[in-house]
Amino acid sequence: MQHEATPTKEPRDSFESDIAGLLSELSAVQTDLLGVLSHKRKALAAGDGAALSSTVPQEQDLVARLQACQDRRQRLLSKAASQGLPSDSIKSLSKSLPASTRKRLRGELDEARQRSRILQHESLTNWVLVQRTLLHLSQMIEIIATGGRMKPTYGNGSDRQDQGALVDRAV
Repeated sequence: MQHEATPTKEPRDSFESDIAGLLSELSAVQTDLLGVLSHKRKALAAGDGAALSSTVPQEQDLVARLQACQDRRQRLLSKAASQGLPSDSIKSLSKSLPASTRKRLRGELDEARQRSRILQHESLTNWVLVQRTLLHLSQMIEIIATGGRMKPTYGNGSDRQDQGALVDRAV
């Protein structure tokens, strides 16, 4: 059974500022990531490879910033656990803070959760665009490889005519 110590006011104030700082940094990272994903979506839709390549340094920076947020979150939850406070999530930790703090942090937590859902949708949209592009390219390669003729689904294909081609056979 977990022993819950009654923390003093100072550590709870520290948790309030730590959580607020984490949420502030997370908000900035999420906002920047939304911008990069939007830029990528437009580049994917336009088929602009140079614009896609230009996002790589920004993406690498965002990965590092997200990892820093994750590390900061883990340190915060470990600190909470060592003081007998809820440590399974930032949300449960924030619920152990005074009512006025809880109310303010709840709004920031809700906003972070909403931005996270938007990020998931943006990522899914980009994934779908990439998949459709790959399917299209695959179909184009098949057309070029088969000379525009479809292979019969059933049968041995002996009645198929070998006339016509997408590209001149002499080339």
